[in-house]
Amino acid sequence: MKIVIITGGSRGLGASTAIHCAKRGMGVVVTYNSNPAKADEVVSEITAQGGKAVALKLDVGDIGAFPEFRDAVKVQLQRVWGRQTFHYLVNNAGYGLYAPITDVTEDQFDGLLNVHLKGPFFLTQILLPLMEDGGHIVNMTSATSRVATAGVAPYASFKGGLEVLTRYMAKEFGERRIRANSIAPGAIRTELGGGLNDEFEAMLAGKTALGRVGEPEEIGGVIASLLSEESRWINAQNIEVAGGYVI
Repeated sequence: MKIVIITGGSRGLGASTAIHCAKRGMGVVVTYNSNPAKADEVVSEITAQGGKAVALKLDVGDIGAFPEFRDAVKVQLQRVWGRQTFHYLVNNAGYGLYAPITDVTEDQFDGLLNVHLKGPFFLTQILLPLMEDGGHIVNMTSATSRVATAGVAPYASFKGGLEVLTRYMAKEFGERRIRANSIAPGAIRTELGGGLNDEFEAMLAGKTALGRVGEPEEIGGVIASLLSEESRWINAQNIEVAGGYVI
């Protein structure tokens, strides 16, 4: 059985990814930061369908807590699956901030930096020794790094940095046959940034060729497919899954 670790797996895109991965027969480790009940719901849904999953607390913005998280992963891998390694890492955890550049504070900037770029960098670094050769890393980027949208400059900038980092991961980890790709969602119906009101959703749908916003399962299914052997020759790519957003 292949094992996948999904950060921010308690809701939204992470939860959808976890459920799709479990349906493909993968064991799942989901992380949560502030909502253990939601993470437990994801675990319960997976186990109810005959899969195996666990939830672990992780603040991706707190790099100092990563050694403790790594040790917790090792314990759960042995307890649940009788092994000491895992196969796939999905760096998904994140949050949004809507503010023009002129209003962004240094604390807001640093918070977004830590979660969206610094966190994935050092989490991947510390978990890499536990990853099987031939594994796969998927980083969650964003269509906002391609299409400038007023009010999300720090978020989009760090997602753009994560896209570049993905290619470097593919380059440096290639000798271990570890692939690295990124997924760039467009407008998706999640709670990120406070969710979508009717007016905002209509505006986003109007900028999308397929005339609507996406659903979380439309991202989770793509990630699960990308992790599978059928996608084994896809590497170092940023794949936009956005329904044709601003084309």
